[in-house]
Amino acid sequence: MINERQIQKIVEQLKKYINVAPEIGLMLGSGWGEVAKLIEAPTVVPYTKIKGFPKCHVDGHEGNFVFGKLAGKNVCLFQGRFHYYEGHDIADTVILVKILNMLGAKKLLITNAAGGVNTTYKPGDVMIIGDHINMLGANPLIGLFDGGSMKFTDMSHAYDEEYIIKLKGICQKVNVKYHVGTYLQTSGPNYETPAEIRAFRALGCDAVGMSTVCEVIMANYYGMRVAGLSLITNMACGILETPLSHKEVIETANRVKEKLQDIVCKFVSVM
Repeated sequence: MINERQIQKIVEQLKKYINVAPEIGLMLGSGWGEVAKLIEAPTVVPYTKIKGFPKCHVDGHEGNFVFGKLAGKNVCLFQGRFHYYEGHDIADTVILVKILNMLGAKKLLITNAAGGVNTTYKPGDVMIIGDHINMLGANPLIGLFDGGSMKFTDMSHAYDEEYIIKLKGICQKVNVKYHVGTYLQTSGPNYETPAEIRAFRALGCDAVGMSTVCEVIMANYYGMRVAGLSLITNMACGILETPLSHKEVIETANRVKEKLQDIVCKFVSVM
C-alpha cells in the first residue's frame, strides 16, 4: 500500500510540472480519454515519469496526468485509473482522488464504461449516476483514521444533486439518449454471469462495471462534489446472446466519442 507520505512525494513531483493548481478533477474511464485532446495549453505528465507511482495496465487507459484549461476552468485530467482487479491494494485504487485532494481540487467528474443491466438501456446511451452499490466486499476507508479516530462518511448524496440536474439538461442539448440510474461495481476482471446480473437487477442496479465506486467513496470522505457518468457500451451478460469483450467497449466508445466530449466540456463550464 502506498502511504500518505509517499503520496505527498508524488504530489511534490507533480507540482514541478504545473503553475496553477487545478480546481476540478476529471477521471476518465474507457472510451472517455479523447476529452484530453480538448485541453488548452496542456501539460502532459505520463504516470511512468512519476517515481513511486503505480502502473496502468488496461487497454484504452493511456496513463497520463493532463493539466490545463477546459471550458475556462483549471483541470487535472487523469487518463487511466487503477482497478482492484489489477492486483492493487484497495487503498491504492483511490490514489488519484488522494492526489487531487492534496492539489486542492474539490470537484470531481468521474466517468466509466459500463454494461447495461436495465433492459431499456442500449449501447451508446449515457447513464448519469444517481447512486451506487458496492459489491466489492472491500472499502478504501477501512483502516483510515482521521486525527486518530475513525470517520464514518455519510453517503446520502454521494453524487451531487445539482450536478445531476445540470447533466440532464446538457445531455438533452447534446441530443444523446440518457438515463439517471444506479451503478454497481464488481471486482472483475471477469464479466458477470447471467445469474449475477439477474440478482443485481433485483437489487435495483441499472448498470454494472469494475471501477468508480471506491473513488466516489474516497471523494465523499474528502467532502468533494462529485458527478458520475457511465457510457453503456454493451448489454450485461444474459440479456443478449453475443459474448462480451473489451473490444466491444472500445468500438461503442469510438462511435459516440464526439458527443461524450461535448457533454464533458459543457458540464465543466458550469461546475
